Amino acid sequence: MNGSTASPGANGTLATRRAILRRSIAALAFAFAAAAAAAPDDNVVPLNARFLVAVRDVDVPAIERALQQGADINSRNRLGESALVIVLKKGRADLAQRFIDAGANVNLAAVNGTTPLMAAAYGNHVEIVRVLLVKGADLAAVDRIGKNAMTYAAGEGHADVVKLFLAQGANPNAAYAHGLTALMWAAGYGKVETMRVLIDAGARIDAKDDRGKTAGDIARENGHAAAAGMLDGAGRPKMS
Repeated sequence: MNGSTASPGANGTLATRRAILRRSIAALAFAFAAAAAAAPDDNVVPLNARFLVAVRDVDVPAIERALQQGADINSRNRLGESALVIVLKKGRADLAQRFIDAGANVNLAAVNGTTPLMAAAYGNHVEIVRVLLVKGADLAAVDRIGKNAMTYAAGEGHADVVKLFLAQGANPNAAYAHGLTALMWAAGYGKVETMRVLIDAGARIDAKDDRGKTAGDIARENGHAAAAGMLDGAGRPKMS
């Protein structure tokens, strides 16, 4: 026979293939719909969360877009770090200035107590430190481990920041956690220039911490011979 009619078996196979194709198309459609639902978009992700993601990624266009849409400049991440603290830790003084100009709270501390001033002092952002002080940043604030902006600056050897704090009225002989002075913090890390700034401002080299150690003792036990020698020399009476 020369007819073109397919056999009953062939028709069954064709129907099965069509059913499989329909199921595959339906599965693909479902997958695309699920992906679209899972993908973040501006209508689903909260504005402040989008702002913090942009800050974390230092995505300047996204930061500006979120701010223009009304994002809270004082939004904080799960560590309690404000956008201002985050960008300071990332070394972006330009964004820090942008956020300050936008009204960021200059004393908003993270969960661990880190303030914008501490972050700026640690990062040696001299001009931002100056701006924060003008805006009323609290120089006396301490974090969970009892450190403040002065001890962070001294320990890192940021002499210009230390000078700003001294000019702001910081006591060069103030004793912080465990009786440690700024001079001791600088000596412990061998920051000779910062030590000179503090000594010139009246820091006592004979002050002792709660272990009975002086700045010189701390410098020596940390292997900073130059710092220890400078303190020894500063302690000798001057020849007339």
